[in-house]
Amino acid sequence: MKPQDHPTDENSDVGFVAAERLRIFDTTLRDGEQAPGFSMDRRAKLRMAHALEALGVDIIEAGFPSASPDDFASVAEIARVLRELTVCGLARCHDNDIDACGRALASARHSRIHLFLSTSPLHREHKLNMSKQQVIDTACAAIERAKALCHEVEFSAEDAMRTEPEYLVEVFSAAVAAGATTLNAPDTVGYTTPAEIAERFAYLRQHVRGAEHVVFSSHCHDDLGMAVANSLAAVSAGARQVECTINGIGERAGNASLEEIVMALRVRPAYYGADTGIDARKLYPTSRLLTQLTGQAVPRNKAVVGENAFAHESGIHQHGMIKHRGTYEIMRPQDVGMGETRLVLGKHSGRHALRQRLQSMGHEIDEAEMDSVFARFKALADKKREIHDEDLEAIALGLDPEAIGPWRLVQLNTNSHMGGSASASVKLTHDNGHEIGEAAIGDGPVDAVLRAIERATGTTLDVTQFQVRAVSEGGDAQGQAQLTARHAERDWRGNGVSTDIIEATAHAALAIVNRIERQGASRPDAVTEECGHGRPLFDLRANGRAQKEITQ
Repeated sequence: MKPQDHPTDENSDVGFVAAERLRIFDTTLRDGEQAPGFSMDRRAKLRMAHALEALGVDIIEAGFPSASPDDFASVAEIARVLRELTVCGLARCHDNDIDACGRALASARHSRIHLFLSTSPLHREHKLNMSKQQVIDTACAAIERAKALCHEVEFSAEDAMRTEPEYLVEVFSAAVAAGATTLNAPDTVGYTTPAEIAERFAYLRQHVRGAEHVVFSSHCHDDLGMAVANSLAAVSAGARQVECTINGIGERAGNASLEEIVMALRVRPAYYGADTGIDARKLYPTSRLLTQLTGQAVPRNKAVVGENAFAHESGIHQHGMIKHRGTYEIMRPQDVGMGETRLVLGKHSGRHALRQRLQSMGHEIDEAEMDSVFARFKALADKKREIHDEDLEAIALGLDPEAIGPWRLVQLNTNSHMGGSASASVKLTHDNGHEIGEAAIGDGPVDAVLRAIERATGTTLDVTQFQVRAVSEGGDAQGQAQLTARHAERDWRGNGVSTDIIEATAHAALAIVNRIERQGASRPDAVTEECGHGRPLFDLRANGRAQKEITQ
């Protein structure tokens, strides 16, 4: 039995012992990008390639050069500009494919051609119409041709997990003799199980001639939901390269998820005895970049980088987290670059989490008052999916949390065009009877609206984060805007929902302004004195994170 690893309240790397190096072969730009809905243009691929290099991957499979002229150009450009890793191109065991790879990779500091050929009985008969010996001869000829055009050659036996083990040994032994330096035994169709793949890799390492001179690689698909488990099982059996993608994107159900593999090794170092060169703090930013480039969101419950990965709503869990983080978290969100753990307040939350959130907002509630506050909180939680700070503010102050005010949005107009600035005008009313209209110009419609609202309300805000997400489906989907802003040395959060995302943003900004005013952090009488007279505006450009969120 291997020793068990125990999470601590410190960084998950604490206590990490010397381990064997596992190479991370990222195929986001090849296997991932060819999945329906995830296609990227050349500029997007280059941005992603730079992010993967910064992340610390060892090999990047930049594309399939013979697939199209654009794929060839993308691989060639990535090979030219990346200097810290191995750039790889995929090729069938065809002369034209191999030569195209060689030309595309010509300027790479370190290049690899990744050859693949089917070996399973099903593929030999129905796909290739080749005998066993013809497959071996074709593979060896391709390897010999490729090794003259690049620094190293990887050979993949497509559908290896459904190939006869003895024949797979024969194929791989011939590939080593021909000059392959990496042998990939992929679970091409996501068919195998962890126990089976571990047994197969152990068998290959024991029987392939020259096994001690090559690296064995795992490439698993997620058709049965076991891609990561199978990849880790292969690592336990001696694989020292794993082929994976950011967010697990890829053909059909996807590939093994890079971030899940990396963090499994970090959290369980004594069990796996292997580690990577990945900068784990860049996992979440890299995941977010991919969603931005492809327009495909990550599921909320996605491991490691999903929105709920470090969020807790259950009262029992929240109580445990307040006492000691290790009760319900085996890694910190900061370890993957995500920020802070979130104790989400909803109908399952308890008194401990509610009290802590109210205290963080500056409200000290005594025990006698807590009973009524908690009762009002539960009543509202039964009506709303999630309770936001503005709701809690109203509950703590004894106000109706479903009431809007004192500021209300009466009218909103925006105008923008490509390549130029945007303008916005708003009309607001206040509970004191004032009606105010203001206009502003900004870098985009969101920026302009925020500036106009600040002019109208006279409240200075420094926006630090802005996120938008859909909360329903279809052409008339509701969008939720979430703003975080700094005012009076404190962070304030606001939420707004509308089918028009600009309007949702306006409501989120007003939610913050209303909370500030209700708490007395901004003088209500300033409305008529200071509006539109040189007050500091929302400055989204001053904060790179906020600007980045807006572009998403």
